[in-house]
Amino acid sequence: MAIATIERLTAESTSQGIVMVAAPVLTWTVSCADATWGQHAAEIEWASQSRSESVLVDGDMTVAVRWPFAPLHSGERGTLRVRIQGKDGSWSQWSNRQRLQCGVRDGWPAARISHPKPDREQCPIALRRQVGVREGLVSAVLTASAYGAFQAYVDGKPVDDERMKPGWTTYGRRDVYVTTDVTALLGTGGHELTVDLAGAWFTEHYGFNGFVRQVYGSQPSFTGVLRLEYEDGSVDEIATDASWEAASDGPIVTSELYAGEVHDARRCAADWLPVAVADVEIAPVPRTAPAVRAVQELAPLEILQTPNGHTVLDFGQNLVGHVRLKVSGPAGTAITLQHAEVMENGELGIRPLRRAKATDIYTLEGEAAEQWEPKFTFHGFRYVQVDGWPGELAPDSITAIAVGSDLRRTGTFDSSHPLLNQLHQNVVWSMRGNFLSIPTDCPQRDERMGWTGDTQVFAPTASFLFDTYEFLSSWLEDLAIEQTDDGAVPFVVPDVLASAETGTAAWGDAATLIPWTLYDRFGNKKVLSQQFPSMRSWVDWVAARAGENLLWEGDFQFADWLDPMAPRERPAAARTSKDLVATAHFYRSAYAVARSAEVLGDDESARRYDDLATRVRTAWLDAYATPAGRLMSDTPTAYALAIAFNIVDDARRGRMGTRLAELVEESGYRIATGFVGTPLITDALTDTGHGATAGRLLLNDECPSWLYPVTMGATTIWERWDSMLPDGSVNPGDMTSFNHYALGAVADWMHRRLAGLAPGAPGYRRMITAPLVVEGIDWAQASYESGYGTHRAGWERVGGDEVRVWVDVPLQTSATVRLPGSDDGIEVGPGRHEWTTALAAVAQASIDREFTTSTPLIEIRRDEPTYRAVRSSIEDAIGDSAAQDFVDATTWTSGGTFLAERALLPTGVYDAVDSALAALRQASEE
Repeated sequence: MAIATIERLTAESTSQGIVMVAAPVLTWTVSCADATWGQHAAEIEWASQSRSESVLVDGDMTVAVRWPFAPLHSGERGTLRVRIQGKDGSWSQWSNRQRLQCGVRDGWPAARISHPKPDREQCPIALRRQVGVREGLVSAVLTASAYGAFQAYVDGKPVDDERMKPGWTTYGRRDVYVTTDVTALLGTGGHELTVDLAGAWFTEHYGFNGFVRQVYGSQPSFTGVLRLEYEDGSVDEIATDASWEAASDGPIVTSELYAGEVHDARRCAADWLPVAVADVEIAPVPRTAPAVRAVQELAPLEILQTPNGHTVLDFGQNLVGHVRLKVSGPAGTAITLQHAEVMENGELGIRPLRRAKATDIYTLEGEAAEQWEPKFTFHGFRYVQVDGWPGELAPDSITAIAVGSDLRRTGTFDSSHPLLNQLHQNVVWSMRGNFLSIPTDCPQRDERMGWTGDTQVFAPTASFLFDTYEFLSSWLEDLAIEQTDDGAVPFVVPDVLASAETGTAAWGDAATLIPWTLYDRFGNKKVLSQQFPSMRSWVDWVAARAGENLLWEGDFQFADWLDPMAPRERPAAARTSKDLVATAHFYRSAYAVARSAEVLGDDESARRYDDLATRVRTAWLDAYATPAGRLMSDTPTAYALAIAFNIVDDARRGRMGTRLAELVEESGYRIATGFVGTPLITDALTDTGHGATAGRLLLNDECPSWLYPVTMGATTIWERWDSMLPDGSVNPGDMTSFNHYALGAVADWMHRRLAGLAPGAPGYRRMITAPLVVEGIDWAQASYESGYGTHRAGWERVGGDEVRVWVDVPLQTSATVRLPGSDDGIEVGPGRHEWTTALAAVAQASIDREFTTSTPLIEIRRDEPTYRAVRSSIEDAIGDSAAQDFVDATTWTSGGTFLAERALLPTGVYDAVDSALAALRQASEE
C-alpha cells in the first residue's frame, strides 16, 4: 500500500502566517515512492477559535483548489491541514499544520493623518502615539496604509522587515493596506507606537522632456489601526485620529526615489505637533502582492580611484537597492554616496541618469561606531562613488543591499556554454531588480515605471523564473482600473503619464496576454475570472479603432520598439510596419479572449471572439501577405509575428519560415528585432524547422546580439542592444539603461525549447519535452517547481553522434517527449525517464571545404571558423572600428561574393580576405 506525503501546503496571498484574502485557494505538493500513485480525494481541515470543520473534496486536484469553507472573518486565527486518499483507498498522514491569521479587515475606522505644517515639499515625517496594553493580550495586529512609504515601530523596534510598504498602486482608486502581527512586541503596560513616513512614489515628479509633474500629491500621509484582542473576548482598536502627533525635524531630512535620501544622525524629532486629520475617502483593500524586502547582500569587488581623484566601489554586479554603511568619525562629517550602473571615461557614469541624482548623504552623529542605510529610496547601480569618508575606506565598511519584491524562485537553467549561462543570470538579476512592488523598467534613471508592453513580452520568462502569480495579478487589477471607460490601456501602470487614452499595440495587449500567461503557467483560472472584463474591453476598443476592415492602422504605435536599425533618437522608427504589428496583436488578443471565455465556461463570448479572431486573421493575411508567402514588411519581426502568433496559414507557413531564416543568415546571425520581435523570433525559427539557425542567432556574440553585452561585461540585460558601444563608450542616446529585462525574454525559449521544459497543460499538469540540440552546446538542462513538484528536463551529447535526453516528472503530472530528430511523441508518467538516441546529421559547410573569394558570402558566414578568420583579416587590414562598420553594412547573401564586390570594398579588404582564405586552404591541406 503506497503511502503519500504532503510536502508543502500553501494558501494564496500568505506571508509570515498572515493571509490577505478571505477565501484563499490552496495548493499542496505530494510525494510518494510509488510513481503510479494518484490522488482520489482530499480532506481539508480548518480549526480556529470560532470553528473547527473538515471537508472532503473528491478528485485529483492539488493545485489552485478552492477554499471549501465559509470565508475567514477579520482577525480569525487557526490552523490548516490536509490529508489525501489514494486511488487504492489508503490515506496519507495529515500535513503539518499551517498557522494562518486572516489579515483582511471589515470596515476602516481610521482617519488619514499627516503633518499639519510641513516646511518643505515631499517632507519626511515621524508620527507617534502612546498605547496602553491590558493584561491578557491574545493578539495584536497592525493594519496600515500610506500615501507614500512607511515603517512602524513599537518602542523603537521595527514591526517587520519590509521595505517601501505598502507599495505602489493606483493611489486614490485602489489603495492597499498591510497587516502585521505585533503581538510579540507588546507586553502589559505602556508602549510608544511610532511611524516613519516618506513620500516615495506618491510625491515623486513624473514625466519627460520638460513635461514633469507631481501626479498624486506633495506630502505623504498615513492611516492605520492597531487591533488588540484579549482573553476575555474584548477588543481595543487604536486608529489614526487627532490624538496622534507628527514631527518633521527628525534625522531623515529629505527622501525621494530619484534624488535619494539625506539623513542627518545629529537630528532628533523634538517639535511634535498635533496631526492634520482627513477622511479616508476610499477604504484601502488588502495587499495581495508579495512584500518588498532585502533579498541579497554583496561586498565590494574592488575599490577604484578615478582620474579626478574620486573613490568608487565596484560591487561586480548591477543591482537595485542601496548600500549600508559602518562608519566612525567626527560629528557633522557628511558622507556622499552617488550611484551609477557604469563607469564612463574613468569616472562614474551619471549621464544616463538624466534628472535622477541617485545620491544619498549621511551626516555622522559622531558619538561612536554608526551603521546606516536609507529607508525609503532605491537605486540602480553597480558602482558607488564615496566622497567625504572619514579616514581610510575599508572594503567591509560598505555593503550593497539588493532589494525587490520577495518572490519565490521556481525556475533554473544551466548549460555547457558559459556565456549563455551568464546571459541567463543577467536575466534573473534584471527581473529581481525591476520586479519591485510593480514590474518596472530602468531602475537607475528618472523612470522606474510599470511599462505594460515590457511586462507583456517578459511575463512568460518571469513566470518560469519566479512565482509571479500574486505579484502580476495584483498589478493587473491596477491595469483594469487605469483603463478608460471604453477599454483603452495606458502605456504604464500606474498611469502617471496620463497615457490611457492613446492605447497602443503590444503595450495595451498586456491586458489580455498576461492573464492568459498566468493561467497557462500556474493553472489558476481565478486571474481569468478577475481580468476577463478588462480583457474583453481592450479587444472591443481595438475593434472600434480598426473599423469594418478590421485593420488597426494609422494610430500612434511603439511597434517594434528599439529595432537596432532605428535611429538612435527615434526608437519607434522600426523597419516593420506599425500597422502590421498592431493588427497582428489585435488577432492575438482576440484569440486569447476566446480561449479565456472557453475556460470560464462563457460559450457565447468564446464564439464571438473566435469569430472576430478568424476575421482579423483573414484581413491581416489579405492586407500584408502575398500568395507566395512574402510580407509587405520583409523583416524578421514581421515573419516572427506571423508564425509565432499562428496567423499564417499552413500553405505559406513553410515559405515564411524559410524567408525568416534567410533574413537571419543575411544579417550574419545578428539581431534585427526590437521589443516585439525579439521574444518570438527563436520560436518562429524552431517551429518552421530552422532550429539550427535559431541556435546560431542565440550564440552569436557580435553587436547586436544577446551575447554581445555578456562579452562586454554585462551583469544585467541592457535596454538597447548597444547600450555600451564596442569601443567601451556608453551609447550617446538620451535613453540608455543597463538594467531592463525586456530583451531577456529569450530566456523563455531557452527553458522551453533549448532545455526542453515547456508547459503542455495549465500549471504544468503536463510537460512537453522536445529539446533542441544546438551546435556549440554540449548539454543543457532546466528545472521548474510547479504546484505539483519539481519538473526537470535536459540533454547531453554522448559520444560523437548520440544524445541522452532525460525528464523528471512529478506525481499527478505527465510528459510528452519528442526526441531530437523525431516528431513522434512518447507519453510518460511520474518518475525519471531517460533515452539515448542518434543525432540526425546537420547539413552545414565543412571546415575542410576550400573557400575562396568566389564562394557565396552566405556560405562563408555559415562556417564559423572561416568567418572568424575573414573578420580577423579585415580588422588587421582596416582597423577594428572600420571593420565593425564594414561587417554591419554587409548582407551575407547567396548571390554575393567578395570577388564580385571587389571594386566596392574598402582598400585592402579584398587582399586581406583572399590571403586569409588561402591560409585556411593551406592549413587544410597540411
